[in-house]
Amino acid sequence: MSEHRLTSIELDAASLPASSAEIEHERRVAIFDIVEKNAFQPAGAEGGPYALKMSSQDGRLVFDIAGPGFNKAHGLSMSPLNKVIKDYIDICDSYYEVLRGTDVGKIEAVDMGRRGLHNEGAELLKSRLEGKIDIDHETARRLFTLVTALYRR
Repeated sequence: MSEHRLTSIELDAASLPASSAEIEHERRVAIFDIVEKNAFQPAGAEGGPYALKMSSQDGRLVFDIAGPGFNKAHGLSMSPLNKVIKDYIDICDSYYEVLRGTDVGKIEAVDMGRRGLHNEGAELLKSRLEGKIDIDHETARRLFTLVTALYRR
């Protein structure tokens, strides 16, 4: 496993939107999934592993990264991500609603849309981090899941 990886993620609860127990569980699962397997290389870092603290400041999602001989924070405007996050949350809600039914075709169609939006959000997040943090597609997907859970109400 590469040394350029995250070994911990901490959320600054005071600066992020409040969450229900269900959303808090989603956040913990997303963090576990990211830490379990990721590729994460901050620009200018010689080697990890890294600890990430995420917070919100002035409408920006802040990635505060610490590793051996490395400590840097990056602010990320959420404006470009807002629409895809909202659409993803909406389709996830639809997906859970459709799962209660028995129409397999509808379940598959909504699931395809959900996966498509997830990939779109991951690629957008990856491009927004370009030049700051290098992540692979799977890490981008997991990180998008966490970002969505951070802004879900």
